[in-house]
Amino acid sequence: MEDRGPAAYIAELVGTFMLVLFIALIASVYARKGIGTPEFVTIGLLHAFVLMMLIQTLGGTSGGHFNPAVTAGLLAVRKIKPSDAGVYVVMQVIGAIAAAALCKVMLSELGQTPSLGNPSVSPLLGGKTLLGALAELAGAFALVWAVMGVAVNERATRDWAAFVIGTTLGFGVLVTAPLTGGSLNPARALGPAIVAGHFDKGFGSFFVVYLLAPAIGGLVAAVGYKLLVLDPQHEPGERPIDKLAEDPR
Repeated sequence: MEDRGPAAYIAELVGTFMLVLFIALIASVYARKGIGTPEFVTIGLLHAFVLMMLIQTLGGTSGGHFNPAVTAGLLAVRKIKPSDAGVYVVMQVIGAIAAAALCKVMLSELGQTPSLGNPSVSPLLGGKTLLGALAELAGAFALVWAVMGVAVNERATRDWAAFVIGTTLGFGVLVTAPLTGGSLNPARALGPAIVAGHFDKGFGSFFVVYLLAPAIGGLVAAVGYKLLVLDPQHEPGERPIDKLAEDPR
């Protein structure tokens, strides 16, 4: 594990700030007239494009987490120190709060309170906390699985990391946005909720769906990928040439 410094911490703050700002802006604008399928597609693409840009420009400085679920997953497989992980999460939350606050200021002239991208569990799921949590867990699992596959795996083609991770977030949001608002990121959910002063169905339900579930999804994805893919890569294997050498014929 390499040591992270102030530059990495600031990169996480700036990256999360930009990610949440653009999500909050587009979600607030579309929410005025109701969000349907075309809007969900546009919002999903925005997630993909913004995350691609951030990974390409800041990934070399901080690793490009911008999400406590990603940080939690990488902590579980010892790719970041606990002290650095704690600072990362704090910086991510601060960036998200600042982004939501700026969005609120920018859109204050809309004549109504902007949504700030504040997520909520859809009636499609009956408003049930457990179902919302499962949706957020699944989306975060896919995102961290992609991070492990193209950014942590030493045999991966790193040039594709930004594209693969960005598009994974994009399709995760396309699927989960109609169900939970498609957060898949505790900081991205918490920042707008704090600024708006509204937690969907109370803080307890919000905690389970938008904070706990994505973190669990990230942890399971990181540990599962390590056990399934990374650990076997380092196990000694029997090469065909060794078998030939032992063959008495």
